[in-house]
Amino acid sequence: MNETILEMEHISKTFGPVKALKDVHMDLRSGEVHALMGENGAGKSTLMKILSGVYSLESGTLTYFGKETEFKNPKEAQEAGVAIVHQELNMMADLTVAENIYIGRESMNGVLINDGEMIEKSKELFRELGVHVDPAATVKDIPVGQQQMTEIAKAISMDAKIIIFDEPTTSLTDEEIVQLFRIIRELKAKGIGIIYISHRMDEIGVITDRITVMRDGEYVGTVETKETTKDQLINMMVGRVSYVEPKAESTVPEDAPVVLEAKNLNRDKHIKDVSFTLKKGEILGFAGLMGAGRTEVARAIFGADPLDSGEIYINGEKAKIHSTADAVAHGIGYLSEDRRSDGMITDFDVADNISMCTIPEFVEGALINDKKIETVAGKYVDDLSIKCSSVNQVAKTLSGGNQQKVVIAKWLHAKSDILIFDEPTKGIDVGAKNEIYKLMNALVAEGKSIIMISSELEEILRLSDRVIVMSEGRKTADLMIQEANQEVIMKYASQEGVA
Repeated sequence: MNETILEMEHISKTFGPVKALKDVHMDLRSGEVHALMGENGAGKSTLMKILSGVYSLESGTLTYFGKETEFKNPKEAQEAGVAIVHQELNMMADLTVAENIYIGRESMNGVLINDGEMIEKSKELFRELGVHVDPAATVKDIPVGQQQMTEIAKAISMDAKIIIFDEPTTSLTDEEIVQLFRIIRELKAKGIGIIYISHRMDEIGVITDRITVMRDGEYVGTVETKETTKDQLINMMVGRVSYVEPKAESTVPEDAPVVLEAKNLNRDKHIKDVSFTLKKGEILGFAGLMGAGRTEVARAIFGADPLDSGEIYINGEKAKIHSTADAVAHGIGYLSEDRRSDGMITDFDVADNISMCTIPEFVEGALINDKKIETVAGKYVDDLSIKCSSVNQVAKTLSGGNQQKVVIAKWLHAKSDILIFDEPTKGIDVGAKNEIYKLMNALVAEGKSIIMISSELEEILRLSDRVIVMSEGRKTADLMIQEANQEVIMKYASQEGVA
């Protein structure tokens, strides 16, 4: 039995009223690859940020090589031998490979940096890994696979005892994955403990020894990989008691007209040949794990990101959408996942946010008719039950749910018949969620159509008439709501093929 090098016991963490972690447990042995799994929002990243010193230890104990420890910051964790290979590689793109490996620990020749020595030391690290990467190359000029090898070399150069791999294969080719797995096995043979975060079930089965599953910020259990099936893992990940009654069947008539059709959409590695339809009065749910490509599809339809290929039809007519203005002109509104950055100007008041897409209609001569704006905004405040002292209240002082309603009002006033809701209830309380749900159902009852992206499966099952499931940039399922449940959706969300 390998030595236990890490024990995290009774770990809890709160952010304001949100309890992100509740009494979580995890241990790691030397020379072990230990998977950490769970749905989006399960608490995996929060737990790893505590281990790596990004977040403080609020309650519970962290025992590292037999000694109770708390890393006050990432530098302390790195110096103790805890390294992370991030999903979004954490590198200085304009520096060389060698400079990235030794940043903050440069070889010095007097007061000057000794680039030659760092390059030679980097070459030795890559020889040890059995890969070829030019240490003198600028990071932005090398492939993603080599960038990842640079991160691993950096971890080894710091004499890492634990390496956390966060979704490490998301951007890699099959050949690069094989190479990565070879290196992980070599690190394991040297006694390094590996924490491996991934949603790819096939990968987990190949490379890991044990699996810890988290759900809703809580510890579910730890199992031996070779003794556990995919179905058992899925059940552990989603086996919560559902407090929301799923929609029994679609409320959309079979002969309802198609208001939007996407045909063979492609955009680099994020969107791969995605096609679907949206009917009038339909809530079309988009489900999938982090990095599945759901938001990328939404942004492409809204003209925020360019497509490499594919066609979009609005009410049967081919639409040329090259910008967000084009999308708005075609009656599409987009409620971004990050409403504070993309959905509204938080320093503006409620009235200005509601009218920002339709300012020309309020211009009279050379002046803007503020009274008219306030009158229109007041109507939406009443219709959507936006809680504010007046339409002149600054948006950033509203609750999250009321901010979301202001963004919805903006798009309704812009005459949007197709609404894309990206994580519509993120960061808002249960009461506000129910208000948003009622509002969405009222909108489709009036003939609007909604694409809803959500990481909450209960939300998908409660609201959707039909569910598109995505994985690795591809559509893996198109399910009528009566065919969908949490286990079925998770099965397709973990699938690496094409429906």
